[in-house]
Amino acid sequence: MWGIPAFIFLFAFLHRVAPGVVAKEIMQAFEASGTIVGLLSATYFYAYAGFMIPAGLLIDSLGVRRIVSAGGAVMGLGSLAMGLAGTQSVLFGGRFLVGLGATVTFIGCLKIAADWFPPSQFATMSAVTATIGVLGALVGTAPLAALVAWSSWRGAFIIIGVTTLLGSLLCFIVVRDHPRGHVKAGAPVPPLGEVLRGMIEVLSNRHTWPPFVAFFFLYSAMGNLMLWGVPFLRDVYGLGNTRAAAYASAVAVALLVSAPLTGYLSDRVFRLRKLPYTVLSCCLFLSWSLLVLTLGALPLWGLAMLFFTMGLASGGFVLTWPIGREVNPPHLAGTAVAVANMGGFVGAAVTQGPVGAILDSRWTGAMLEGARVYPPEAYRVAFMACALCVLIAAALSLLLRETRGQNIYHQLYPGGARGRRA
Repeated sequence: MWGIPAFIFLFAFLHRVAPGVVAKEIMQAFEASGTIVGLLSATYFYAYAGFMIPAGLLIDSLGVRRIVSAGGAVMGLGSLAMGLAGTQSVLFGGRFLVGLGATVTFIGCLKIAADWFPPSQFATMSAVTATIGVLGALVGTAPLAALVAWSSWRGAFIIIGVTTLLGSLLCFIVVRDHPRGHVKAGAPVPPLGEVLRGMIEVLSNRHTWPPFVAFFFLYSAMGNLMLWGVPFLRDVYGLGNTRAAAYASAVAVALLVSAPLTGYLSDRVFRLRKLPYTVLSCCLFLSWSLLVLTLGALPLWGLAMLFFTMGLASGGFVLTWPIGREVNPPHLAGTAVAVANMGGFVGAAVTQGPVGAILDSRWTGAMLEGARVYPPEAYRVAFMACALCVLIAAALSLLLRETRGQNIYHQLYPGGARGRRA
């Protein structure tokens, strides 16, 4: 039940990193600047963040099967539109559809995890789900670059779109929202007013916002590394696109280990959420600082090791979702996860365009095969902004509530919603 939505989510995550791999081709095809590439990438996150809360509400009320199937179909059509785009408007429109459809995939996976697995395994399943996303990011580096080299960037998006549509159809046919007997057959859909009251309850909970804001800054840095890592390697180290994508994939490879390991250690060993989030955020800041201070000076093997270290330290982000879920009412799990998750995508959306503008502001006019080539100093300033975001995230993590893997909503508010107003 979880596997098919996770398969669709893999493609949702692939799309997050894809603009970094095809940035050169986008610049060539549409005479685009770094700002345009940044805004194109951010369009996914604007759609994702803007529809995040409605996605959680729809999944809570209508179920994973219907909503994830529909989201996968929209995402597939958006990918096809990008592959066939003849203008920037169509390209941006397709990217928006991809982000819109992708919004429901991660929440759907976590909702299935919440309904089909024991509560004590939720952080582990959150981490495993995130690992599937990371696998999508890994597929979106060197394998995507190889596919682009074989079929062109347009052909790659068309192939991805068709595959996503097939996954959407399979989801509609196979997936069921609950185990047999978990809910009564024909249970009525909650009325809209009740759903909206649930959303207001989550948004008005002051403990919802620390994980939201911390993830805002943490994913701002991660999203920009996904976008500009390959161009950085191409411009500063002179690598070809496929080789640059292979080195950039060190972050994703490390996350394949650190994301599930972080969830497992949080659930089963330490039984803590806040402390590992803070420690890993601090380690990630140190890694970003080293990248800024040594930019362009490290040998490729040293840079690969640094990227791998950054991926290991980034594993703390998987704790955002259980923290958000565990400080809110259990029956609003989908909405609570959606709100916490939205923070990261708002961060990526509002920072990728400005980071592209930073690169453009320090562009010296160099071009290679119709694409802009940015000097090391431009990347230094851009990555310095990312390091600052991680530092802020580490500081904000001190405001998180320690849940110890349990839902503590009724401890925070013994009187429930009435207790919050008292």
